Amino acid sequence: MSIRVKLFLTFLLTTLLVVMGMHFFTRWSLEKGFAEFVEKRQLERVDKIIDVLEEYYAEHQGWEALAENKLKWISLLWRADPHRHHPPEWVIKQAQREAPLQWPPATLPEKMNHRWPPFGLRVMLLNADKSILFGREELLSQLRLYAIRSDDQTVGYVGLLPGNPVSQASDIYFMERQANLFFWVALVMVALSALIAWFLAYHLGRPLRRITAAARKLAVGDYKVRLPVESSDEMGQLARNFNDMAAALEQAEQSRRRWVADISHELRTPLSVLRGELEAITDGIRPLTYEAIKSLSGDVMRLNRLTEDLYQLALSDQGALSYRKVLLDPVPILQEDLAAFIPDFNQKRINVKLTNRLPKPVRVNADPDRLSQLFRNLLTNSLNHTDPGGQMAVTIQRIKDELLIEFTDSSPGVSAQDIEHLFDRFYRVDRSRNRHLGGAGLGLAICANIVKAHEGTLSAAHSDLGGLAMLIALPVAS
Repeated sequence: MSIRVKLFLTFLLTTLLVVMGMHFFTRWSLEKGFAEFVEKRQLERVDKIIDVLEEYYAEHQGWEALAENKLKWISLLWRADPHRHHPPEWVIKQAQREAPLQWPPATLPEKMNHRWPPFGLRVMLLNADKSILFGREELLSQLRLYAIRSDDQTVGYVGLLPGNPVSQASDIYFMERQANLFFWVALVMVALSALIAWFLAYHLGRPLRRITAAARKLAVGDYKVRLPVESSDEMGQLARNFNDMAAALEQAEQSRRRWVADISHELRTPLSVLRGELEAITDGIRPLTYEAIKSLSGDVMRLNRLTEDLYQLALSDQGALSYRKVLLDPVPILQEDLAAFIPDFNQKRINVKLTNRLPKPVRVNADPDRLSQLFRNLLTNSLNHTDPGGQMAVTIQRIKDELLIEFTDSSPGVSAQDIEHLFDRFYRVDRSRNRHLGGAGLGLAICANIVKAHEGTLSAAHSDLGGLAMLIALPVAS
């Protein structure tokens, strides 16, 4: 079952339950309220009958004359009827067939068998001692009695038999009409709710179908698929998150392919050189001399550095690169590493300057071996990519809770576009980096991972000396 069908059935069922509940509640409330209204009207008719009987009793000083005249009793009953003041013909004929005091009639006309008896056929008259004046003995237990008073004395009772309070034709017509109206309103509301449920299910199901189709394409490797963002709600946020995920997967796939191509290229070049030189020595074209062995050793060392860099970078990416952090002062480590590189800088006639602006030693939580690896990589980078006769400066200072170590060198510089990619794997700036002097483009990526593992940052910028500036920021231990 599709999500649209589920949404449609959910909306329809919910609306159907609400409409049915409102229908039955409204109908119950109407019937209850109308019954109370009619009951009140019925009591008013009883009061009217009592007023008529009290007036008759006061005028005739008793019930003797009335007890001998059933038609008079019927006439008095219908005088209290606000709708008609004269009894219908069939009531008079039915009364003439019964015994003088028998009221209401024992049988009703066939046309009245399926209806409640009229109000006038449910009234009985009793004496003050509750003896029957007009009534039936077998119905006494069902009566509801209302006193008739004269001169502050009870002179009789009006007895009312139970019955449907809605007995008037107009009342019955009103109730039937309201019931039919409620039924059709409920039916129209159900049909309207079905239409709205279908529209909502279609509207809400459409983006879900698009997401499903896009996810299916993404699963088979189509990373260029994107979803339109049409709203700012959760569905729009889901579409944005999906697009971000697809873009990340596309970038990861491109990086993977570039990695494979770069690694293949970096491995193939020294291997091709080694193979060519070995074939030349084997074929006797080149003699096996010290210079030949030294050249072969250099190619092997380049392969060894590449594989070691790849291994270190893989361990760093996986978080498996071992760190044994202790509280230490990084300045002596930097000074030792810099002293080790001084002969190489002197050989290229590069002037090196170390500036320590710390008023007192600081401590950082770091691994001394990884810090030394970081410093040596950055010093090697400056040594290989600074023109002879240039400058290289190292500045140490503290700003707030961070230790800042900056490596700056002179020309050649790096363009703004190249600076953004310096920490990418296998990235080299063509005019200043080559395979002979530089590495495979993995050193700065390893440096960035080492600094990140120490909860610091490594950034690159243009140097005031005309070259490149690398800034290390490490948190100072409290």
